[in-house]
Amino acid sequence: MSAHGSSDSINLTLHVWRQSGPEDKGGFEVRRLNGVSTHMSFLEMLDVMNEQLVAEGREPVAFDHDCREGICGMCSLVINGQVHGPIPEITTCQLHMRHFKDGDSIYIEPFRAGAFPVLRDLVVDRSAFDRIIAAGGYVSVATGNPQDANALPIPKRNADLAMDAAACIGCGGCVAACPNAAAMLFTSAKVSQMALLPQGQPERDRRVLAMVQQMDAEGFGNCTNEFECMAACPKGIDVSNIARMNREYLRASMCSAEGA
Repeated sequence: MSAHGSSDSINLTLHVWRQSGPEDKGGFEVRRLNGVSTHMSFLEMLDVMNEQLVAEGREPVAFDHDCREGICGMCSLVINGQVHGPIPEITTCQLHMRHFKDGDSIYIEPFRAGAFPVLRDLVVDRSAFDRIIAAGGYVSVATGNPQDANALPIPKRNADLAMDAAACIGCGGCVAACPNAAAMLFTSAKVSQMALLPQGQPERDRRVLAMVQQMDAEGFGNCTNEFECMAACPKGIDVSNIARMNREYLRASMCSAEGA
């Protein structure tokens, strides 16, 4: 193989964030990786790097992954300053090395947000999202046996919007891309998918109030309409959901005040 790589392989200089724990300062470690197949996914390239580190008797780089099919939202990386890398509307595991050139330098970092503390290397704690979802509670109406799918009439526009919102995989890319580290796109997607459907109506007000309160308690920033969240979202969740959540929150707040 040529020192400059071939059409099917490239040589790279990786600048990988290493951090032993939440209290450690951390920093970039430079590593040369030769003969990287352009058919690999980005995570497979990291696997090769870790195999080399283990062979050298060193600790592998910790990074999150699970399905590797763009569904789970675990692969939370910032690549050359872009959430999930340079290709829009994909997760890191769907990014392939053919999108890089021989001799490239690649900077690999964890998501940066106060509410997403770094646990180790490229792994961050995103349990704040879990607590926001938990604050929303359950759809607790006793409905008996499951109904036929067509038994509840739902306008097609509402069904489509709810499905679009439900596509959110909770990766946290919106938070990492936002200059304010806001979680408005994520929270609004979870609010919208239920607020638009009949099943979500009975607890609609309580849900939005509780989820927004939890979002604020977790220390996320506020939305200033930068729209970086939508640009970074691998599922293309629209910022119109944020406007919907704001309307839902205002309405619920007013109803709550009137009932007090």
